[in-house]
Amino acid sequence: MKAFILCCTVSLAIVSCSSNQNKQSKTDTVVAGDTLAKAKSTTETNNTPTVSSLCFLRTDGKSNQDSTSIELVIKGNKVSGQMNWMPYQKDSRKGKLDGVIAGDTIKATWAFMQEGMTDTLGLKFKLDKDQLTQKPLKLNTKTGREQTDESAGYSLSFSSSNKLKK
Repeated sequence: MKAFILCCTVSLAIVSCSSNQNKQSKTDTVVAGDTLAKAKSTTETNNTPTVSSLCFLRTDGKSNQDSTSIELVIKGNKVSGQMNWMPYQKDSRKGKLDGVIAGDTIKATWAFMQEGMTDTLGLKFKLDKDQLTQKPLKLNTKTGREQTDESAGYSLSFSSSNKLKK
């Protein structure tokens, strides 16, 4: 039964990242096979920044039953998207990412919903080819809130699902 639930969760994460929703405006240019090199030096076609859509998945926990899916839409130096953290048999966090990319570093704010409450977290990612890594979170004992651990390295790895929306 646990294996079935795990398969369903992973399948749901992958399907959500490869859905057919059209998230670009009519003037956007989507470049198939876009990589970090193209994101670093954003080219413009007809004065419209190139848009790339990248999807990532991370599974962890006992038997990899916890999953986090991230969809990033990069347009120029602006980054938007979705991030869904779905721990096994616990309340999930699902919400929108909004930030900027400079070189290979993404600074974003994650506005998410958990247990009927809305909250935000500042996150830092590094994008390298088909790999996305994130700085881990730590608990701030003074505020009782999670925050990015600035002293830590980019230790949380996400795998690319190689799906590009058109």
